[in-house]
Amino acid sequence: MNKTRVSVNEYEYQCAQLRSGPKTNAPKQYSGETMLNEFKDFIAKGNVMDMAVGIIIGAAFTAIVTSLVGDLINPIIGLVSGGVDFTNNYAVLGGDVPEGASLEAAREAGASIFAYGAFIMAIINFLIIAFVVFMLVRYVNKVKEAAAPPVEAAEEPKGPTAEELLAEIRDALKAKA
Repeated sequence: MNKTRVSVNEYEYQCAQLRSGPKTNAPKQYSGETMLNEFKDFIAKGNVMDMAVGIIIGAAFTAIVTSLVGDLINPIIGLVSGGVDFTNNYAVLGGDVPEGASLEAAREAGASIFAYGAFIMAIINFLIIAFVVFMLVRYVNKVKEAAAPPVEAAEEPKGPTAEELLAEIRDALKAKA
């Protein structure tokens, strides 16, 4: 009879495996109450609340930035650049459009158009808005830094000087001699 010897630890491990039941890869079953508790924990985290406040303020801030760009900055750029406005630049791909018609008139005529001018203006507006937001964030960060108390650097413990180390080496050599 061939008996296999099993250590006590291996035996305890095998017993624990049998007690825990078969292992499956099935997804964990959640009760409605457990999922609700997990959702409450998720919502109660500070990051989620900060994100929600940021989205709401961002939506309100969009109107301000859009007005700043459209009503203040774009007219100044138009004045400096000689009134350049690419919005009504387009190419007719198909259909009949009267010569010199605006982009809106071309769209209303049902023509197939390639509105490259509107796209160029959207890129310019994006760059202006990105710069304005960058300047705002930069200013807010400077205000935060000014309001924060200065952080004092902890003094590092001072080690022995070169003279002290040399004296130790000298003393050690004298002791050996």
